[in-house]
Amino acid sequence: MGSLQRFFKDTIIYGIAAVLPRVINFLLVKVHTDALPTDNYAENTNFYIWIALLAVVLTFGMETTFFRFYKSEEKKDSLISTAFISIAVATFIFVIVAFLFSGFFTNIFDFANNPIQLKLLIGIIALDTLMVIPFAYLRASNRPVKYTFIKLINVGIIVIINLVFLKFIPEFKESGRYIPSLLDTISNSTLMINFIFIANIVGSAVSLLLLLPYLLKFKWRFNTVLFKKMISYSWPIAVAGIAYVINENLDKILIGKMIDKNAMGIYSACYKLAIFMNLYIMAFRLGAEPFFFNHSDKKNAKVTYATILNYFIIVGSLVFVGIVVFIDLIKKPFINSEYWDAIIIVPIVLLSNLFLGVYHNLAIWYKLTDKTRYGMYFSIFGAVITIVVNLVLIPIIGFVASAWATLLAYGSMMLISYFVGKKHYPVPYNLKKSGSYLLAAIAISYISFTYFRENYFVSISLLILFGLMTFWNERNELKNLLKK
Repeated sequence: MGSLQRFFKDTIIYGIAAVLPRVINFLLVKVHTDALPTDNYAENTNFYIWIALLAVVLTFGMETTFFRFYKSEEKKDSLISTAFISIAVATFIFVIVAFLFSGFFTNIFDFANNPIQLKLLIGIIALDTLMVIPFAYLRASNRPVKYTFIKLINVGIIVIINLVFLKFIPEFKESGRYIPSLLDTISNSTLMINFIFIANIVGSAVSLLLLLPYLLKFKWRFNTVLFKKMISYSWPIAVAGIAYVINENLDKILIGKMIDKNAMGIYSACYKLAIFMNLYIMAFRLGAEPFFFNHSDKKNAKVTYATILNYFIIVGSLVFVGIVVFIDLIKKPFINSEYWDAIIIVPIVLLSNLFLGVYHNLAIWYKLTDKTRYGMYFSIFGAVITIVVNLVLIPIIGFVASAWATLLAYGSMMLISYFVGKKHYPVPYNLKKSGSYLLAAIAISYISFTYFRENYFVSISLLILFGLMTFWNERNELKNLLKK
């Protein structure tokens, strides 16, 4: 099987692992927005912002580092155990500190009105960080089916608990149907929002149990020399990760502080509609990251990377235009109508995430050349843009400013990474072709959303025309790829 064919195969399988669970979780947005008022939905958003930040801090770039060293390190046991132990120690320290200073963290995390959320957060972040290296091992050792199976088990548990406690029990009570006394007591005595987090912690616990056999098969020893090399590579990635969390989440926090919790809630809910682009990018990254490292010593590596970016932009552009064209149909089954006031941000956020996906493609140059500090610089630069634009424009144009800040941040990071990368690791990207697809997608999306919104005859015609134009331009490359 050729390298590109293997890449696409792994991406599809990992795509199932990434896409299906997140699609199902996205479907829960309707359950959550039906069950929770906008200010409580903001509380849910706040909880997962802290989860995202702590995940980056406690894993400190070790996942990407693991892939970087997996191929070159002969002693796999030493690599896996060193990476896992380092993350486990960091997690253990955090758990101890968080419990000892629970009052401080409760105030910092804004959990004062619901202190049990701190315990749930500690449990979720501890379990999730312990799973990072086992999951990375499954990916690096080409076991996408097992990886996908465990991910699906996780999401299945989360969905069941959410549906039972946020949908079925409230509906049964409202209709006067019988509910076992224990469930009725629980649902009355516990804030409903906590069941979202309880579902998460149960799913994570079961997933970790399923991963234990892969952990127990290795000889455990901590290699101090190897750890020093790994931490030297990983710490800039960790800083970049923190900056990324700021880019993704600071807007929501600032909206809550500078406007109100209701605005934060509706913005966060509509932001979730960009999940379709996020799913595509995540599926791509799950397959691409180990592929890029494993393929780096091949003679045609740079040509392959350029080809992959071109197809990434093609598919991403089609996803972008497709979602914008059908945005008013998509919002109805997925988000409660009380949240629709922020729907205007969706095209901007979609394009932002497409730029981020291109940036991840381009970023392979500093990962392969061990110059990860550049990723840190780019992400910090993006975070500064996010902070400045939000602080300046939110008082003027409201929450729409946050969407524009995200677009400017990711667009700038994409451009800087390309121009700096040309000097350190030149890849023959076809900018004329790929750029034309991006520009056409932006133009069609703008015309559809601004002038022909819900005029599906015109909008769908534009989408089909864009698809046909793309296929015609790529027909020869696609034929050659299929022949291989």
